[in-house]
Amino acid sequence: MRRIGPQAEEVTRPPTQGATKQIPPEDRRASASTPTPDTIPQCLLDQASTDPEPNPDPETRRGEPEGGSEVCYHDGGTLEGEGVGGEWAVLPEVSPATIEVRIEDLQVGDLADNTEDEIRKLRDIIWAHRHLLIRKDNALPPAAVGAICDIDVGNAAPIAQRVRKIAPQFREMVSDLLKGLLSAKIIRHSTSPWASPIVVIIKKNGVDIRLCIDYRLVNGLTKLMIYPMPLINDLLEDLDKVLGYCSLDMTSGFCVVSMTDRARAISAFITPFGLFEWNRMPFGLKNAPQIYQGLIENALYGFLRIPPAADQNALTDLFEKGDPEETGESSVLGRRSYIDDILVTAGSWDLLFDRVKALLEACDKWNISISVAKSFWGLKKVDYLGHRVSNEGLETHPKDLSALTDLPFPKTLRAMQSFLSSLNYYGRFIEDMAIYASVLYELREVDFAAIRDRSGRERAGPTVTSVEDQQDNRVTTDPKWVEAEAAFSELKKKIAATPILRHFDMEKRPMVIGYASEWVVSASLVQDHDGVYLLVMFTSRTLKQNELNYGIVEKEVLALLRMLDLGYSMLAGRPIQVLARHSTLAWLFRAT
Repeated sequence: MRRIGPQAEEVTRPPTQGATKQIPPEDRRASASTPTPDTIPQCLLDQASTDPEPNPDPETRRGEPEGGSEVCYHDGGTLEGEGVGGEWAVLPEVSPATIEVRIEDLQVGDLADNTEDEIRKLRDIIWAHRHLLIRKDNALPPAAVGAICDIDVGNAAPIAQRVRKIAPQFREMVSDLLKGLLSAKIIRHSTSPWASPIVVIIKKNGVDIRLCIDYRLVNGLTKLMIYPMPLINDLLEDLDKVLGYCSLDMTSGFCVVSMTDRARAISAFITPFGLFEWNRMPFGLKNAPQIYQGLIENALYGFLRIPPAADQNALTDLFEKGDPEETGESSVLGRRSYIDDILVTAGSWDLLFDRVKALLEACDKWNISISVAKSFWGLKKVDYLGHRVSNEGLETHPKDLSALTDLPFPKTLRAMQSFLSSLNYYGRFIEDMAIYASVLYELREVDFAAIRDRSGRERAGPTVTSVEDQQDNRVTTDPKWVEAEAAFSELKKKIAATPILRHFDMEKRPMVIGYASEWVVSASLVQDHDGVYLLVMFTSRTLKQNELNYGIVEKEVLALLRMLDLGYSMLAGRPIQVLARHSTLAWLFRAT
């Protein structure tokens, strides 16, 4: 279980002299939500530089314009696409919902697993709410009830950024996209003092484009909305006794949420064709995920009462002004939701029918539409949040696995961070991930710059190798880069060959297998299934600086604590069997 292939031998050594392998991967991820000095307007920076003492209220003071002007004008800076995708609002391609949904379009059950009567009954339940179903993915659904997007920037002065140029061959495409959004009333013309620039992203075919809005400055001024977003691992637990699944996708996601007048003005974006603002909430705004998650959770839990039909056309935020729902109103149980992805589960078909009916009735009350093309009903295996879920266990199922396995070694720090973030998402499937990833987390931008400089000279330089070129060649033969390339290659192999993880069975005794070395700890959670120990999850991390001096037994305790922390909801209050190399750990438990 601990054997490591020879091709990765270089990266399994302890840290070299002067290296620091102490920060776990999940603590080293770069944040794109905070603007860097290159992206903050000078009028905001100048105010901070002239303050004689620390600012007691940075949210208030940093928005004051220079010299008393009413608007901050920003020429823009270096535009880098890597690492800021979460703060770009993608302009959707929309069309009227004119294509009628047919009952044959519903993806219900499988004759290999279900009877015709089960499929027919579930299809009839769904078809009774067919007015909620949207056939085309780009069709605009009606606005949801009770959730409103607002943007609070305190007393910050409006920021008007300059329009960015568009290549001539793409101008007509951008114009057509804006016309479609205007026709669907998703956007409208604006006279706002705010202006965020658009960004044209060319798709892989080199012809089509995706139009985005750069909201980094707006998000940097927006006050964070506090709302509990669910943890992915929690949503994938307790699925071992499930007979049928429904994986549902809510149509158009954020676009069903209306905007306040203030949010419309602040969301304004500038194009060569004019200034526009949103009538519906776009993806890319700082608080958009929390707002939509709150809408879905309240609709399914039923905390707040829906207003009378006559009042539903008014822009009212029920989370601020709504009344509690009457007692006795039941919640939609047996489901889990992450933004616009919902998973409904049940241990019997009759229970699944009841839960689907309750969910559709809740969606009807809150005017939430469902995508026909992306929703699957009553199957024994479905895709959910990048995983393939069945009663047999969990499998990794990224949207585009080849994007990871065929990825060349990144040339920038941000590209490397993006790769590692993708792997962190599937960390529970990758044994000893910390061993390999720690080598890559040590790389800094100066290291990548040296490689880029060398690559540029190789493309433009002479064919005769000079003494200076021979010295520069040490950049790529440095042991650090040899280890990094070996680790990168090994991680790609691991993500392509991840095991199936069994669901945690509450009726079976868990076993934790701990392992510790000089600078890393790892653990595996397994359970006995008919004499065979099957994996539930992996975890690993590198040791912090002060932990490197611990004894081997103390490090094994760290491995155990790591598993107890990540698997707390499964392991709390249960007897656990622990396997370790050193019997001193058993003495420790007997002593306590």
